[in-house]
Amino acid sequence: MTRFLPAAVTAITIACVSTLTLAQDIDGVIEHPMVKRYPGQVIAWQHIENYQPYKVATGPVTGYRKIADWIETEGRVTRTFYKLEGEERSYSEVYKNYLDALKQEGFEILGEGFSADRRGAAVGSRQWMEVTFRANPATKPGAVGTMFSGTSSSGGAGAIIATKKRAAGTVYVVIYVEQHSKNYVGALIDIVEVETAETGLVVVDAEAIGSDIDEYGRVVLHGIVFDFDTARLKPESKAALDAIAEYLAANPDKRFYVVGHTDSTGTFAYNRKLSADRAQAVADALTQEYSVVSHRLEPQGVGPLSPVFSNENDAGRDQNRRVELVEK
Repeated sequence: MTRFLPAAVTAITIACVSTLTLAQDIDGVIEHPMVKRYPGQVIAWQHIENYQPYKVATGPVTGYRKIADWIETEGRVTRTFYKLEGEERSYSEVYKNYLDALKQEGFEILGEGFSADRRGAAVGSRQWMEVTFRANPATKPGAVGTMFSGTSSSGGAGAIIATKKRAAGTVYVVIYVEQHSKNYVGALIDIVEVETAETGLVVVDAEAIGSDIDEYGRVVLHGIVFDFDTARLKPESKAALDAIAEYLAANPDKRFYVVGHTDSTGTFAYNRKLSADRAQAVADALTQEYSVVSHRLEPQGVGPLSPVFSNENDAGRDQNRRVELVEK
């Protein structure tokens, strides 16, 4: 026997189906795996540029449409705008969820803040957002316009600026959240993946050496490169050696370990010897070619014992193969 639903129930069913149909991501978007969405959000807009400049604001508004503290970077930029509609969800709830998630994933928080009335000049205020959006405009129209244009409501807003160093390069994440209306919370997530420079093209300079030694007690000697699987320094290492020698000459009372590191490919004994030989090669070059007194440099090799990234991929292994100067 055929059963018929009452008209009212049918109408409710259709309405629910329609709501579910509407609560979907727009076509053609791919959510970035680095930051997961807040439950219930849908992607309403996305724009991806393989390479473009991006200005990361890390400080408050300091004047008319002015922020003093910026990090100017460039790389692959993924901008994704999420809507959370139909429920009485607070922007502060969404904000806190993202902040906690970034911290749990090991991101360094460069700036954070939110304001219930969106006033003031602090990070996360509406005024702060207006300045950052002027520096990084949305060049593709769409739903994100509600955030860029703002709203006359008194709903709150907030922002989080975070960064993380990866084997493939540094990444910056900037999250903007606003209470656009009682039942509408918008969130724009900008992810900037800074491209790692080709090995050997980045060269440490004397100023960078001093800065890292003062802050960390050690510095990675970028630009020191060897022939494959040997301890023979390549000629292109000269620029880095010049900078190291300059720093040592300016700091004659300091003594250092020259520490060689390898990835985990091969046996431990082999890698330990290769790392020691490479450290010795750098120390020898500095003493023989730059007249650095030998007792100031003590070469040591630790092989794969102190990786900075996972050895599971090429990018990580490349970062793990390095020589460092460590202050005694």
